[in-house]
Amino acid sequence: MRAWPGRPYPLGATWDGKGVNFAIFSDNGTAVELKLYEKTDAQGPREVVKLREKTGHIWHIYLPDALPGQLYAYSVDGPYEPEKGLRFNSKKVLIDPYAKAIAGPIKWNDALFGYKIGNPQADLSFDDRDSGAFLPKCVVVDGSFDWEGDELLKTPWNNTIIYELHVKGFTKVHPEVEEKKRGTYSGLASPSVIRYLKDLGITAVELLPIHQHVNSKNLVDKGLVDYWGYNTIGYFAPDSRYCSSGVQGEQVREFKEMVKALHKAGIEVILDVVYNHTAEGNHLGPTLCFRGIDNISYYRLSPENARYCVDFSGTGNSLNMRNPSVIQLIMDSLRYWILEMHVDGFRFDLAAALARELFEVDRLSIFFEVIQQDPVISQVKLIAEPWDLGEGGYQVGNFPALWAEWNGKYRDTVRGFWRGDENKMAELGYRLTGSSDLFQNGGRNPHSSINFVTAHDGFTLNDLVSYNTKHNEQNKEDNKDGSDNNLSSNYGVEGPIEDIAINELREREKRNFISTLFLSQGAPMILGGDEIGRTQRGNNNAYCQDNETSWFNWNLSPDAKSLFEFTRQAIHLRKEHPALRRGRFLKGKKLFGSIKDIIWLQPDGNEMTEEEWTKPHIRAIGMMLGGNAIDEFTERGERIADDTLLILLNANATALPFKIPKIGEKWELLLYTGGKVEGAVAVVSSGGEFNLRDRSVALLRRTR
Repeated sequence: MRAWPGRPYPLGATWDGKGVNFAIFSDNGTAVELKLYEKTDAQGPREVVKLREKTGHIWHIYLPDALPGQLYAYSVDGPYEPEKGLRFNSKKVLIDPYAKAIAGPIKWNDALFGYKIGNPQADLSFDDRDSGAFLPKCVVVDGSFDWEGDELLKTPWNNTIIYELHVKGFTKVHPEVEEKKRGTYSGLASPSVIRYLKDLGITAVELLPIHQHVNSKNLVDKGLVDYWGYNTIGYFAPDSRYCSSGVQGEQVREFKEMVKALHKAGIEVILDVVYNHTAEGNHLGPTLCFRGIDNISYYRLSPENARYCVDFSGTGNSLNMRNPSVIQLIMDSLRYWILEMHVDGFRFDLAAALARELFEVDRLSIFFEVIQQDPVISQVKLIAEPWDLGEGGYQVGNFPALWAEWNGKYRDTVRGFWRGDENKMAELGYRLTGSSDLFQNGGRNPHSSINFVTAHDGFTLNDLVSYNTKHNEQNKEDNKDGSDNNLSSNYGVEGPIEDIAINELREREKRNFISTLFLSQGAPMILGGDEIGRTQRGNNNAYCQDNETSWFNWNLSPDAKSLFEFTRQAIHLRKEHPALRRGRFLKGKKLFGSIKDIIWLQPDGNEMTEEEWTKPHIRAIGMMLGGNAIDEFTERGERIADDTLLILLNANATALPFKIPKIGEKWELLLYTGGKVEGAVAVVSSGGEFNLRDRSVALLRRTR
């Protein structure tokens, strides 16, 4: 094939309408070869082309005869000195880190390792087998696409309601999705699925990782897979396993079609991204991509012995955030997903690992600096999982102003309150009002807190109120995996489903959590399926369960349908009342009306005192939000007003008469988890009492 020198940028394989430019970074490599393949499972390349041009650390070539759909990979030569962190092996075929599409999964074979497997010192040896037959090939992609005017939605944070889901599991057995499209990007874009999401009322889907990932060998050997996908190998490539139309570039177009369809419905797309580590694992891992291209540049290596990786993620390696080319890889990837794929935001897995300049987490790290100044990335939703497994890795509240954060303290406090734990009231006050103790400084606001009760990592909501211990036996780790920090620790409801009283209490507790979530200040995130009582049968770590354990069951029971309607009602009430989603922290002061923006009430109607906040056994509280005290404006400069709302929470095992404030004449009941209230219209007189059932939530509105 004809070859020209080409250009060092952009990195990756770029089709310009006439030919393809190939460019790859390798600082310490001494020779680079481009391998061209006829088909994905070819035993060897059709042609091998040496990259003779090098600009800085970028090797490049232009092939005027290459076309979209061309399959390719690389090999890189250089020193093999593991003690110095150098692990070049020209016999190993390598994925392009900038590949826009990767044609399928890897096929595990010992030839994928750069060393001869055999003993603890094995990685010091050298394996000379060609790995090309077992590695998926990269695909040259034609990125042209008719977006029909589609743009990022830019839903304001205080109007955002996030729904976390797995692309495959959500539609894998959906009866209204065409069978061929179930479990795919097209399945998620199906009209019936979009109608469901619209009806529920969410404004954004947060997709578990869709970057091309690897099923780790230890899982495959057990007959399991990496279902969640937190084992990335391609930061630009939508995973081919979720594509219904093909694996040789079709996945790019299908992903774009999905985004366009969701955007037309007013639903944002947020990606869960894993830039803290890769699928190559520790020093005993395979050579698939980064390790063979330039191990010492891409990975954090031990300063005591460069043979070993530094691991802040618990997966074997950490990307080297001190290397400019690694930072560039991440920034280029983020910009690609925004500009070319129209993604509205990102949730960064173990984001604290990205902020480690040396070993301490640094909020002024290079990573945050480059995002802050980037005119593209800084304008989308940025969500941090604000912890990693390294020392000092729990950083909730410490990210810069642009960022929102998964608020693990919200989860733990709300669970503890409804469980009946002591000494929760003071912290509950912070969590219900946007966690000002965590986020008030540094120019942040209530929606910096991503509030959640459950997420993919842990129990589903149904299982949270149904199991006191995890049941992860299916994962084949003797039930030792999965965190114990998120266990229900006896909600007092464990028992057979045939027990009517226990089942009723479970259903009420689900509604309590859902109500609390959507009545709290901050940005709510609901785990997909919680609104229909999805169960994983007690598995709180279903990362390897690509089966009915994780897939949504759309054969809904009456209880599931009822729970959906309740969740839908809670979401729509939140949308209707700006007092529930303020953009600024509540101050407990009279601002623009006759009442304070927030008043905390005891069941007897008196305001909470300092002593009451600190009493260990207090398990009931009222929160009145002054609707005419909202210090916010519409786009036309008009001050926002709302009804005055009263939220009542009772985590006691007995009912409580709750005195209603003497404001106005009457209060209307909008939402109640305790059951039906007598009367066609549930109205309580001002100064009267509302009998708040044990373990229940009520929302009342002062009638105008």
